[in-house]
Amino acid sequence: MSARRSFIVFSDLDGTLLDHETYDFDAARPALARLRAEGHRLILASSKTAAEVAPIRQTVGFSDCPAIVENGAGILPPEHEAGDEPVASGHQRLMRTLDALPSELRRHFTGFSDWSAEEVAARTGLSMEAAARAKQRAFSEPGLWNGTEEGYADFCAALKENGVTVQKGGRFATLSFGGTKGARVDELVARYRTEDEALVSVALGDAPNDVAMLQSVDIGIVIPNPAHAGLAPFAPVEGGVIRWARLPGPEGWNEEILALLNAPE
Repeated sequence: MSARRSFIVFSDLDGTLLDHETYDFDAARPALARLRAEGHRLILASSKTAAEVAPIRQTVGFSDCPAIVENGAGILPPEHEAGDEPVASGHQRLMRTLDALPSELRRHFTGFSDWSAEEVAARTGLSMEAAARAKQRAFSEPGLWNGTEEGYADFCAALKENGVTVQKGGRFATLSFGGTKGARVDELVARYRTEDEALVSVALGDAPNDVAMLQSVDIGIVIPNPAHAGLAPFAPVEGGVIRWARLPGPEGWNEEILALLNAPE
């Protein structure tokens, strides 16, 4: 008899494991329980900060796993290794770079550092406590562009000249000095495959900033999100598979993970 398959699952949060509007994940509890009971790994991968991700990771029961934070700009170590803080911060340098842009570009972008906790809460639907955690940036700056499409292209180009990347998510554009969900997934899969060469990598996401992650694994699963236009069809990398979930948010997450766990080996 062959050994039981071991999965390493990477999951976006908002609009994927968490409902886009309510941030609830109750519908995914059966699949989460199966992952825990069978000893699989779940690595959360989000644009959220370490301060936001740590309590979510604890609530879903995977504090023994690392997490990818701030759209891949940093990694939150497992709770038993290094507490709940990333090891370095580039946020102040990022804000200096942003503020040095020509005023006609800078004035059309507003982000979490420009907003009070009250405004972050209003724009995201987060509680005040959660909004305060969302403002604890270490690596990146999410925000909104309120200018023209042509101006946005100039904004991204000017930032790129200064080493800053812009990633479009389900709600915000996120600025950072590099590091993507896809690159972090590659790094972590390589690390865990030294322990288990047959490890099957899975990723779930709903937004453009998840595509590289979905293409970095054996099985990428697109979760539909009625709150935005969704993802255009895209191809997997060689040897990979892309699946399109039937249901949105945690309902789709639960259905797809249980289908994987129940599939014949």
